[in-house]
Amino acid sequence: MENKRLLSLDIFRGLTIILMIIVNDPGSGEHIFAPLRHAVWNGLTPTDYVFPSFLFIVGVSIVLSMNKQKESGKSLSEITKKVVFRALKIYAVGIFLWLWPDFNFEGIRWVGVLPRIAFVYLACALLFLYTSRKTQWVLGLFGVFAYWLVVAYLPIPGIGFPDLSMPDKNWANYIDKLLLPGRLYKHTWDPEGILSTIPAIVSGLIGMWAGYILLQKEELKNRLNQLFFFGVILIFLGDVMQWFFPFNKSLWSSSFTLFMGGIGMLSLAALSYFFDVKQTQFQFKFAHAFGVNSITAYALSSLLTVVFYSSKWWGISLSGQFMSFWEQIGLPLKLGSLVYALLYVGILWIPVQILFKKKIYIKL
Repeated sequence: MENKRLLSLDIFRGLTIILMIIVNDPGSGEHIFAPLRHAVWNGLTPTDYVFPSFLFIVGVSIVLSMNKQKESGKSLSEITKKVVFRALKIYAVGIFLWLWPDFNFEGIRWVGVLPRIAFVYLACALLFLYTSRKTQWVLGLFGVFAYWLVVAYLPIPGIGFPDLSMPDKNWANYIDKLLLPGRLYKHTWDPEGILSTIPAIVSGLIGMWAGYILLQKEELKNRLNQLFFFGVILIFLGDVMQWFFPFNKSLWSSSFTLFMGGIGMLSLAALSYFFDVKQTQFQFKFAHAFGVNSITAYALSSLLTVVFYSSKWWGISLSGQFMSFWEQIGLPLKLGSLVYALLYVGILWIPVQILFKKKIYIKL
């Protein structure tokens, strides 16, 4: 049962990484279907589901993997050292990928996707090791509601009351400009900035909640019923809260945190039902290969942009040439941009499939 459960989680992770690559690497940044764009500010698109789903999976994985380590007799200090070292490695890879390929150290962005994963992983893993489930619950609830009250209502020095309709009139923006060194992704603020990391950690804690449910001794169907039930409750709470604190991925608003936690619960329950209860033979092996080497696949997708998107490697841009050809034959440019992204996923599948076949799982 454990293997099947992990199969579901790996496939969920793989599907998330595949969608992340499709979103990050279109054939043309100017020609993208609306669902494959992030919401400009307030609001929600399917693209905004990707990152919180991955952090949810991080939380689930922490509970399942570290519970095994504790049961195997490893000491807390030994596990803690591995946690800290792994977080540092993930963060370092994130900085390296930002510098690649020009290595302009004057323009370092100290935060980003992998740095946020590192922070969330570190915080959630330490909470799992050194606090009780009750404490984690309390911290999660406090994080969601305290963040809402501060970001939505606490006056900002020199600005006054926050305006959640404006990217530059909120506490996340203010703290990033004040404290965050280096380059900010949006120049005056960063979607992976300091303050919004707090609710992102709560996304990981919600994943841990799902992990605890999966560890229960009850029949699997009963555990999945719990995931479905709590998923619906979280979606409902997030939908109610968005009237007071709008869905906003850049701020990682409290409504967004709850709603996406519910999406994560339902997605995991559905996949687990599909693979574990129904025992289908259709195993999404394409996604499975990405799921067992997710960080590797993500890193490769960034490294190989030099070959498939830049002119530095061939002297011409392959993506640009593809889009020119697509335009010449008279097909919709948005469709061409998506097709190129899918081809890129197929190219990345080759190395991750080789690793998968050889049972090589690269864990940072």
